[in-house]
Amino acid sequence: MKYSVLVVDDDKLVNEYLVETLKRAGYQVQSVLSGEDALVLFKEKEFDIVVSDLKMNEMDGVQLLKHVKNINKNTVFVLMTAYGTVETAVQAIKLGAYDFLLKPVLPETLEHIMNRITEMLNLKQENETMRQDLSDKFQNIIGKSKEMKEVFDLIQSVASARSTVMITGSSGSGKEMVARAIHYASDRRDKPFIKLNCAALPENLVEAELFGYEKGAFTDAKKTNRGRFELADGGTLLLDEISEMPLNLQSKLLRVLQEREFERVGSSNTISIDVRIIATSNRNLKEYIAKGHFREDLFYRLNVIPIHLCQLSERKEDIPLLVEHFIEKFNKENGKQIKGMELTAMNLFMKYHWPGNVRELENLIERAVVTSKTDTLSEDDFPVELSIGQVADGAPGLKIPMKLEEGNKFLILKTLEKFNGNKTKAADALGITTRTIRNKLAEYNLSEVD
Repeated sequence: MKYSVLVVDDDKLVNEYLVETLKRAGYQVQSVLSGEDALVLFKEKEFDIVVSDLKMNEMDGVQLLKHVKNINKNTVFVLMTAYGTVETAVQAIKLGAYDFLLKPVLPETLEHIMNRITEMLNLKQENETMRQDLSDKFQNIIGKSKEMKEVFDLIQSVASARSTVMITGSSGSGKEMVARAIHYASDRRDKPFIKLNCAALPENLVEAELFGYEKGAFTDAKKTNRGRFELADGGTLLLDEISEMPLNLQSKLLRVLQEREFERVGSSNTISIDVRIIATSNRNLKEYIAKGHFREDLFYRLNVIPIHLCQLSERKEDIPLLVEHFIEKFNKENGKQIKGMELTAMNLFMKYHWPGNVRELENLIERAVVTSKTDTLSEDDFPVELSIGQVADGAPGLKIPMKLEEGNKFLILKTLEKFNGNKTKAADALGITTRTIRNKLAEYNLSEVD
């Protein structure tokens, strides 16, 4: 999304330089040469970001900041000056300025601060979208099974508590959605929901991302940066895949949980925070503890309120609801008019073992909605592999371990079943020749099957 920026500087050359730099960076930019003109324009049109000089005739940057924040407190305001003092910077930040830059502002410095602002605005927009989506559906968590009703009850019970929550379950089972539902059902819903995926970052970056760092703390630390704990102050911090957190950082995290305070990397100043911690894991943490990969004391600090999400294969009565929900979702996103799913395709879904859980089901529905040439999803809209592992007519499907030839036989017969015995279509789907199918059927004493 392109954010709108208002540039305010009474130096025409500087004004034009800022406008050009921001336009090249992809922003929608307008500019004025005075605080008075800025205020007039701001009352007529909304801007996401204001970049203003401090020293200007009549209305200066601080006065403009006050007016702008009175009109729209969500507008991000950046002040610039060639006469910076600590006192002025502190005053500007207290009044709601996002940052305070010294002139001359280098292009890379301006782009860096704008990138940070964009990330923050994207996060706010995402949170607002999530908040709107929540309504009565628990963050779009769908289910009527006994297992899901228990999860809904837990979300309601623990939402407004401060206690840490540990959400466990296999990949794709919806752990992050439950975490978001807890946050948006709590009295912290208007505060930030911040996520850190412990498995997605190199070990040497996790600490800096979590606690922030001071300028000069390490080679690439060009500027002081707030970490996820500071960003989440007053709200919720989700530590996704907590089992992957480096062992040497687990003691520091334990201290934050106990004392609600920490220091940025490269600083001795202690920062106090009010953050509700939710952790997720698809691992067996007790096994990790036994192997020495995870601290037992940290586990018990995090596992105050445990929530376990069972696999989709254990709550198959929720599948029709999920299918309906995702068809509706992807119809809206893609301008489609899919009315539903044929019974044969639904039976296929009900028999499948769903190793990827809800995420796998969602992906299959999205692809089918986008590619289907009819208004009802059928077996033909889903991959042949969906048959693998299902149980049909009381007979076991493909199981591991199984001899290769047995697996080949199962797959060939299931593919023929899907295409009503049409060898040509089955061969195309399997990537083999019709002659190979005939030979295999002869081996199975089924050479007369059509």
